[in-house]
Amino acid sequence: MLRELWESLTDALEALGSVVQFLLRLIVNSPRALMRFDLISQQIFNSGALSLVIIMLSGLFVGMVLGLQGYDLLQRFGSEEALGEAAAIGLVKELGPVVTALLFAGRAGTALASELGLMRATDQISAMEMMAVDPIQRVVVPRFLGGVIAMPLLAAIFSVIGIYGAQLVGVQIMGVDGGSFWSQMRAAVHLSDVNEGIVKSLVFGVACSLIAVYQGYYATPTAEGVGRATTYTVVTSAVVILFLDYLITAAFL
Repeated sequence: MLRELWESLTDALEALGSVVQFLLRLIVNSPRALMRFDLISQQIFNSGALSLVIIMLSGLFVGMVLGLQGYDLLQRFGSEEALGEAAAIGLVKELGPVVTALLFAGRAGTALASELGLMRATDQISAMEMMAVDPIQRVVVPRFLGGVIAMPLLAAIFSVIGIYGAQLVGVQIMGVDGGSFWSQMRAAVHLSDVNEGIVKSLVFGVACSLIAVYQGYYATPTAEGVGRATTYTVVTSAVVILFLDYLITAAFL
């Protein structure tokens, strides 16, 4: 048992070291890749614009549920007018970045991993290396940067739509005063709250994009290997997102 635990620990440390080395390669190649903004803009479209529908729908329904639950809870203390404050802080600081990152990992992350995995399985990456084209700079870095840039934008859209959903339920259905809803929200949400949401979305974007491109780039060149890479992308991203969320929240507090 001790030997198996030791082997598991060493394997985990080796995997972590490999991911860190891969991240350093991406950072080193990022300045040159930024000169090809057409490639990055295409990946922003693939990771961000194509995820807008699920992000907006999820944000709307999460906001509506938050409005219902928040109204029910605040009504017990006679503080229904604070619904806007509670919904805005919950979405901007916590629900917006976390739920967006989970959806991003499930939609864009799996797409990145499967795309790179198929390129590995069909020897496209090997062909680039034979033609003296660096696949990290030409293929991987634009996808990584596209995901990092798209993630904060998606989180902002999620939060805005979620606040609208909470207002729709709280003001239009439950009868909360609209002026109190917006005025208390503006008075309660500070720049530090917005900064916390931005930092979380950036960190989650880096983590999700890194895991996706790493799993895809080093996927076993078989159909089973590509499927395993996409599965590992979703599972690992979800665990890492929740772990980083706790660390960042504790750091801001």
